[in-house]
Amino acid sequence: MPKILLLGAPGVGKSTHSAKITEDFGIPAIATGDILRDNLKRETELGKKAKTYVEAGELVPDELVIALIKERLSEDDTKNGYLLDGFPRTLTQAEDLDAYLAEEGSGLDCVLYLNAPKEVLVNRISGRRICPACKAAFRVSEVPEGFCPGCGEELSIRKDDQAETAEKRIEVYNERTAPLVDYYKNKGILIEFDASRDIDTVQAEIDQALGA
Repeated sequence: MPKILLLGAPGVGKSTHSAKITEDFGIPAIATGDILRDNLKRETELGKKAKTYVEAGELVPDELVIALIKERLSEDDTKNGYLLDGFPRTLTQAEDLDAYLAEEGSGLDCVLYLNAPKEVLVNRISGRRICPACKAAFRVSEVPEGFCPGCGEELSIRKDDQAETAEKRIEVYNERTAPLVDYYKNKGILIEFDASRDIDTVQAEIDQALGA
């Protein structure tokens, strides 16, 4: 069963495509942020170690992130495959992941690289609005009146979604994560998609590439 990595900058549509892929294949989506929050909530040993960095506003070190991922990949629901979203973020993490998978006698089947120009990404991110009550997300074009169609609350923009912050997030991605494109391309497992197009078009190409 497939072991897939979803790679792309903030705003490229990873969450949307991740949901469709995991539904099609019946595999779990494994995201670093979700794993970290789960371990913090359950106060696991790894969670306690990570908490000291989170509370200090620092990045969780690579070795701790990798330990969290390894523990998650050892769970029963990953036996039939999984989709990694948001990990690895650095070359060090990618190399450690490859080493771990090699020890397990496996490896990634493919890396789906969603690519889009910076201006497209910034427009998408800064055009998102969130309902503070039900947490639903919308595009500005979908809700011109500025209120949640579900519960009527006035929509807001997250600090992370403001244009200036969005540009910074993309810069960090380009510095830390973009080198993974060449890393996986050299391994012959990278499939690139033009994610500046509409979601349905991109998803149809992903489905075709995965044989879904």
